[in-house]
Amino acid sequence: MDYKKLKIETTTITRNMRELNAPTENIYESVAILAKRANQIAQEIKEELNGKIEEFATPSDNLEEVFENREQIELAKFYEHLPKPTLIATNEFLNNQIFHRNPIKDNATDF
Repeated sequence: MDYKKLKIETTTITRNMRELNAPTENIYESVAILAKRANQIAQEIKEELNGKIEEFATPSDNLEEVFENREQIELAKFYEHLPKPTLIATNEFLNNQIFHRNPIKDNATDF
C-alpha cells in the first residue's frame, strides 16, 4: 500500500473519545485494535524499507569505503516524511477500513 498518497495529517491531534469508542463500545478494545493495526503497518513499512536498502548493499563494506549515495538519501527522506503508523491506523479505524471482531463476544451470542 502506498502510504504517501494517503491524506493523513502528520502531526498528532486531539481525538474525540466518543468517535474511538463508537465502533466497539469499549475504548480499551478500540485502542487494542489500533495498536495491532499500527504494528502491522509498521512491519509492512519496515519490510519494504529493508527490501529497498538491500538494493544498495555492497558485498564488501569497509569503514574506509563509506560514500554518500544520493538515492539512499532520497529514500531515507521519503520514509522520514511518511505519517506514523499510529496515525494511519487511527485514520483507517475512524473511516471503518479495519475489519475487526471479538471472538469472546461472538461466542457469547452462540449460547
